[in-house]
Amino acid sequence: MQNKSRSGMLLLVLLFPFLSGCALLVAGGLATGVGTGVAVSQDRRTSGTFVEDEAIEVKSNRRISDKLGGKVNINVTSFNRNVLLTGEAETLELKKEAEKLVRGVENVRAVTNELAIGGSSSFGSRSNDALITSKVKARFMDSGQFQVNHVKVVTEDAVVYLLGLVNAREAESAVDIARSTNGVRKVVKVFEYQN
Repeated sequence: MQNKSRSGMLLLVLLFPFLSGCALLVAGGLATGVGTGVAVSQDRRTSGTFVEDEAIEVKSNRRISDKLGGKVNINVTSFNRNVLLTGEAETLELKKEAEKLVRGVENVRAVTNELAIGGSSSFGSRSNDALITSKVKARFMDSGQFQVNHVKVVTEDAVVYLLGLVNAREAESAVDIARSTNGVRKVVKVFEYQN
């Protein structure tokens, strides 16, 4: 049964570009395009917005790296052209400068600046954050209360940030699940609500 299911999914993935007109599979190559194509097909954002979000992250990271270098440790997450900044900046001035740089990137609608003032987090702290993110996502899948890819999870210093285009019920479920996940200190909603 599992092989049948896997074969069906592979067939769907291979036929997806022809059924939806998606050129990402051809443009991005099979390995990248398949994952991107499936993600776009199940996302509430338009395919254009999905691509813009990727470009916003790349351009923002490049600007931050070029201008601020090793004085900051910043993660840029864009969802529906709303940007979340997490990580650390050595000073308040650097925090403000990072936000200014990102606001100047084409197609950015809003910036939520959650940068902490201080030195870069340790490898252990970042590893713990990755583990927390994985646990939250796994619990989202196990709950079956909403489509998992409608909520993006970002964890920084055991604080979980939730982004996405969601309705009130989905937001409440996501927050409840994240809050009750072992190791989570706090949950911050960065949602955009649908009617």
